[in-house]
Amino acid sequence: MEKSFHGGVWPVMLTPFTENGRVDYKGLEYLVNWYIDRGCKGLFSVCQSSEMYFLSIDERIQVAKAVVSMAAGRVPVIASGNIAEREEERAEETQRMAETGVDAVILITNQFASQTENNEIWLERCISFLDKLQPDILLGFYECPYPYKRLISLENLKACADTGRFYFLKDTCCDIELIKERIQVIKGSRLKLYNANSTTLLESLRAGAVGFSGVMANFHPELYAYLCAHPDRGDIDYLQDFLSLAALIERQYYPANAKYHLQRMEGLPISTYCRKQDAKGLNKTFRKEIEMMDELAGKFLKYYEEGGK
Repeated sequence: MEKSFHGGVWPVMLTPFTENGRVDYKGLEYLVNWYIDRGCKGLFSVCQSSEMYFLSIDERIQVAKAVVSMAAGRVPVIASGNIAEREEERAEETQRMAETGVDAVILITNQFASQTENNEIWLERCISFLDKLQPDILLGFYECPYPYKRLISLENLKACADTGRFYFLKDTCCDIELIKERIQVIKGSRLKLYNANSTTLLESLRAGAVGFSGVMANFHPELYAYLCAHPDRGDIDYLQDFLSLAALIERQYYPANAKYHLQRMEGLPISTYCRKQDAKGLNKTFRKEIEMMDELAGKFLKYYEEGGK
């Protein structure tokens, strides 16, 4: 199992919907194949990009189960597990998520303490939560920004890594110095750091991060795959510069803009429908910005595919 967590690009998956708001499982299958065909090494299903807070618990379970089936062992699949509104339901949800066949269940860090509670309380509740789960369930952490971003302290990160139960950290601190400290804290453990931030990605890879798990893998995962595979290439900084600027598009009208990109540029038969926002808010200017970004992304891909010519 440990060999499955081999770094690279792990997109935070979108959830396609039909125009009447139902989960579009056919569209989801197209999307799974698109990620894998473009070099993704794993899939993070049921996350904020998946609009997980707008899916029922049964839908979350079914989406994860479907992604596992569609991936068919080609790449590992992970999914969030402890997001139920009621605290007493979260361990049960995590157990149910594990039974879908995902390779690891990812725990949302802000679920163990409120924004005003200290790190000691957080660790106590986290360890208590682990005791409610079957010991063979592989786990990870996701510093989800909603309802608030709870960064794991270095002390707590080490304590959790030392349990031997954690394999995946979706790091959202966006602070390269903290990332470097975290990499040192978990060094030698099973826990590996996947950076969600485009701007700090290259430097984090050179410091020991194993991959990328961020929003922009829904736009040009092949460029992130190339960066992860060639962090020491002499002219790779040009690609890092482009990825940093292109990542500003996630502040525009996400995830509808990502679905538009997949529909227009990649030809995927999916709708731009979202549950968290009205897709009609993706105006002509927003669409034009995505189209311009896509043109540049294509040029960068061609440049690196042709060996820098």
